[in-house]
Amino acid sequence: QVQVVESGGGLVQPGGSLRLSCAASGSIFSIYAMGWYRQAPGAQRELVAAITKGGSTNYADSVKGRFTISKDNAKNTMYLQMNSLKPEDTAVYYCSADVEVVGSPRNDYWGQGTQVTVSS
Repeated sequence: QVQVVESGGGLVQPGGSLRLSCAASGSIFSIYAMGWYRQAPGAQRELVAAITKGGSTNYADSVKGRFTISKDNAKNTMYLQMNSLKPEDTAVYYCSADVEVVGSPRNDYWGQGTQVTVSS
């Protein structure tokens, strides 16, 4: 009923930038919040940044001042601008959307992830 698709990952040198996108589509009545998570090899999945329907944001301490989350409500799309990237930012980045589907209760929907590799 809801598809969540990430894009924009890739290989970048330390200090470089990438912009991730996450588009939600389907029988969406409302999106209450969206978030970016990441999982490095051998590590647990962690929250990177999140944004609510009203535009409130929160960030992991490790990315504050370097990453910026934003959204386009008309397109049901969220973005993550990542600047000053570090090798420790290397991970698979996942998008999550807290969505109310027409005729169904709210649920979390996840994308398949996009790889971000920071290396020289």
